Amino acid sequence: MSDAIVIQRPAAASGLILLFHGVGSQPADLVPLGQVLARQHPSACVVSVRSPHPSGLGRGWEWFSVLGVTEENRPARVASAMAPFADTVRHWQRLSGVGAAATTLIGFSQGAIMALESTRHAPALAGTVVSIAGRFAQAPTALAAGTRVHFMHGDADGVMPVHLALEAHAALSALGAAVTLDVFPGLGHGVDQRVLEAILQRLAPATTA
Repeated sequence: MSDAIVIQRPAAASGLILLFHGVGSQPADLVPLGQVLARQHPSACVVSVRSPHPSGLGRGWEWFSVLGVTEENRPARVASAMAPFADTVRHWQRLSGVGAAATTLIGFSQGAIMALESTRHAPALAGTVVSIAGRFAQAPTALAAGTRVHFMHGDADGVMPVHLALEAHAALSALGAAVTLDVFPGLGHGVDQRVLEAILQRLAPATTA
């Protein structure tokens, strides 16, 4: 956890934004996104978290191995990584003094898988989850009470096909969850300015008249 990058840490934080990178990547990759979010949320603690294990891809880090991963074995791999993931979220909640309701988890690819799968468990780890180019390990059948989910996905994603986000959005909608989906034409497995602007819009602080 000491290898995380703290982007912003106000003395008295009113919110916590945790960013989780993809497999084979590192916390620095999401720092630009975190810096933009820090400007939008000046009273939030913003941290880009490092996954715990060296990636089997030969570079970067991972929560679970993707070598030989299949639809059948992915859920078990995610489940084995969930306890340390939850511990990481709670660690930063303790340090920042921010509870689950004011916590936002933003994950890209594997980081999004972990953030999404955490919503199966009660009590909720976070009030908001943003999935960028992510998926559930298996179709969701429950969502922790009080959690909102925002999907961001390119329709040209060859790593995580967009139908995974469409199906997850439909499943969560059927459960009565608070869920949104933004699909970006021509975008592959990545983040562009449109994604950044959509995240800022979805996470914009509420205003009063």
